[in-house]
Amino acid sequence: MTESNTIKYTEIEKTHLDRGLFKDFDRRQTVTQCLRNVQGQWIVKEAPFLDQWSEKDYEFLVDCLKNTVDQGGVVLGAFLDGKLKGFASVDGKPFGSQGQYRDLTALHVSQEQRGKGIGKHLIGLAADWARARGAKKLYISAHSALETQRFYESQGCVDAAEIHPGHSSQEPFDRQMELDLEKSVKRL
Repeated sequence: MTESNTIKYTEIEKTHLDRGLFKDFDRRQTVTQCLRNVQGQWIVKEAPFLDQWSEKDYEFLVDCLKNTVDQGGVVLGAFLDGKLKGFASVDGKPFGSQGQYRDLTALHVSQEQRGKGIGKHLIGLAADWARARGAKKLYISAHSALETQRFYESQGCVDAAEIHPGHSSQEPFDRQMELDLEKSVKRL
């Protein structure tokens, strides 16, 4: 697809989706503050915890990413010296009252590479992919960590006009957001 500095961005084929792909990927996130919806207002709350995937979480992730590809979606990777340092996945199935959404099912950057523009580039590629398939909006069930929220806001994401019931019930602390693809910048 594209290259930025020494990071190579490319679509990841299903045959490459296995646990070994993530051997140099550090999901760890030390969270100190989260956004919580209290009576319709987003407020910052102290909520310290360490978010780190277990082997079982990685197995589940690989299965989900393979399913995304099987269902017509895409998995995009950011590689540094051949090692996965970021990835995004978008579900291929439209949803919403007018089929306007495509679901950004994952967006993660390895801990040591955060803040270097990889996430921004990946969300741009995901938006381009969804836009090319007729989507009007990218749907995000965003982790409640304050830095995650600020990242999505900086990309132009706002609270979702329509809430995906599966996401909101599965992850009640996540913020349901959307990116308007007609207003967002095309990256390709």
